[in-house]
Amino acid sequence: MSKYFYLIISLVILCSCNEYQKVLKASGEGATGNKYTMADSLYTAGKYAKANRLFSQIVPEYRGKPQAQKLMFLYADTYYKMKDYYISSYRFEQFTTAYPDSEKLEEAAFLAAKSYYMLSPVFSKDQTETKEAIEKLQEFINLFPDSEYLAEANKMVKELDYKLEKKAFSIAKQYSDIAPGFTLDYTAAIRSFDNFLYDFPGSSLREDALFYRLDAVYKQAMNSIEYKNTRVEGFVHLRKERLDNAKEYSSSFIKIYPESKYIEQVNLMGKAVDEELKNYSIKS
Repeated sequence: MSKYFYLIISLVILCSCNEYQKVLKASGEGATGNKYTMADSLYTAGKYAKANRLFSQIVPEYRGKPQAQKLMFLYADTYYKMKDYYISSYRFEQFTTAYPDSEKLEEAAFLAAKSYYMLSPVFSKDQTETKEAIEKLQEFINLFPDSEYLAEANKMVKELDYKLEKKAFSIAKQYSDIAPGFTLDYTAAIRSFDNFLYDFPGSSLREDALFYRLDAVYKQAMNSIEYKNTRVEGFVHLRKERLDNAKEYSSSFIKIYPESKYIEQVNLMGKAVDEELKNYSIKS
């Protein structure tokens, strides 16, 4: 019984494949309508790749006809369902331009923006596509402020923003990790963390950024050699100037984050800087 059952199933599948190939290769009178009907059925059945092949053949034939709007939406959606997000973003945007009064406009605009979101890479890679996705999602939010997709769109924007934060933070952190002991690296790290804190003032990584900036300022000061820097007002000890900066940064950090996970390290830095600054008190 089981053997016959599987034989019947195999025959049904074979006939189905043969029918698909027959319709796919057909031309002449009635072929376009048959392709549309089969493509619609395949789409409904979740067979998006096969539906896509048929849709691609008949799109030009339906241009300007009543069925064109539905066809264009389904055609774009097959690319989205197949995870070909480059083409789905293009096709959905093409749909929104061609059919601005469509009842599917909002959904198409959302899926176009979401396609860009799906193209956003991991934070360690170039984030050009992430920035583009944020721009597209923000455009959607502005156009459809009452959309049923609004919560999802805002969630995606927040996720993408955080990805940019992590990217900027990791770049700044790299300067602290490369060849410790070289003042130039610490200067670059300080500048990078300053830029990060300016660009992302509300970041969840703010505490970490402030600590690593302090760490760079501290190490730069402790590794500075004793020499004088010419200024308008006279000669100033550059090392003492940097130690004073480190003291100011550590005091500020303790004030902002008294319960920080870094507090023990920050206190040790502050004590070490105080010890170094005593030498200048003795000299004066």
